[in-house]
Amino acid sequence: MKKIAYIELDTHAEIAHAFMDIMEGSQDFSVDYYFSKRIKDQVSATESNIFLSDSSMILDQLKIKEYDLVIIGTVHRYFNTFLAITNKYNTAVITHNLNFTRASRFDLIKSVFKGDIIYRVKLWWKEGLLYAGKVYQKSKSLVVLDEALVSDRHQFLPLFYTRLFAQSENESLMIVIPGGVSQKRRDYNHIFTSIQKIQSDRKCEFIFLGKAKGYELKQLEHLSSNLPGNVSVTYFSDRVSTEDFEVWMQKANVLWCPIQQETEFFSIKEIYGKTKMTGNLGDSIAYGKLAVFPKNYPSTLNFIVPEKENIFEQLSELTNTHFDFQKSYSRVEVQKRLEQLLNHLIVG
Repeated sequence: MKKIAYIELDTHAEIAHAFMDIMEGSQDFSVDYYFSKRIKDQVSATESNIFLSDSSMILDQLKIKEYDLVIIGTVHRYFNTFLAITNKYNTAVITHNLNFTRASRFDLIKSVFKGDIIYRVKLWWKEGLLYAGKVYQKSKSLVVLDEALVSDRHQFLPLFYTRLFAQSENESLMIVIPGGVSQKRRDYNHIFTSIQKIQSDRKCEFIFLGKAKGYELKQLEHLSSNLPGNVSVTYFSDRVSTEDFEVWMQKANVLWCPIQQETEFFSIKEIYGKTKMTGNLGDSIAYGKLAVFPKNYPSTLNFIVPEKENIFEQLSELTNTHFDFQKSYSRVEVQKRLEQLLNHLIVG
């Protein structure tokens, strides 16, 4: 049985959890998980193969066992530590922001003074920010979670599979907008305007499935009190729990994902679908829901539908459209593809 170490010390707990989920029951691989306290708390697992770790401990922990492959879930800090790991072990890094990986030392220095300066200076002086590019260069493999981002250097790491749920029967058309309610990564102004323009007698509900605050929360409060009786909005001013998120996603007839075309990571421009994956892609697969994306979003996937001008009519029609997620995204199929890739990463 081949042995893998999966490290997540920074942010992407949901991806670490997805890897744990799909690898459960594997007959060919044994995986040890090294998580920071923050990640371990979010994953909420107590298995014996999960170890509490941090940047000062991880190198010593990896020495205890001989691993065939080390997977680093996020390299957005602790660059000096991760460079040491890539120099010593057969390492695969999950890459979330492609332009960041290609940034020059000069680009990184400039970026230090464009955001949270105290935090970024800490990354520069104490965590080896200027080694960021070297971590990606020295890593034996780079993997991405969106097949559209595959290149000569980046291989596709299949993680997301469609879970089996009982089909929800809704009295009204239920449209879920998953993700934090912020204008930064999604165009909520477009959604607010579109909902106000609805002219239909059909009963429908829009679920803003993420924490809303500030300007967006005020807009939702205003919107909810100025809609006809057959149209309603549900929103949350607190963090949505994993359990509540699952309940609402299962109820959804269709997802509406008005993703901004451009975003930034570390003040470096990234483009969704070209240099960065959106989590809404994984949401659509995991819950087996068709999703409406902006028409400028580059996708060849049949379950990602480009938005049309009459969005409400389109959302209504999609409730009668079927896509067989189980054909391509069953747990058995995704695990098989993942294990094929892991074997390839180990053998080289």
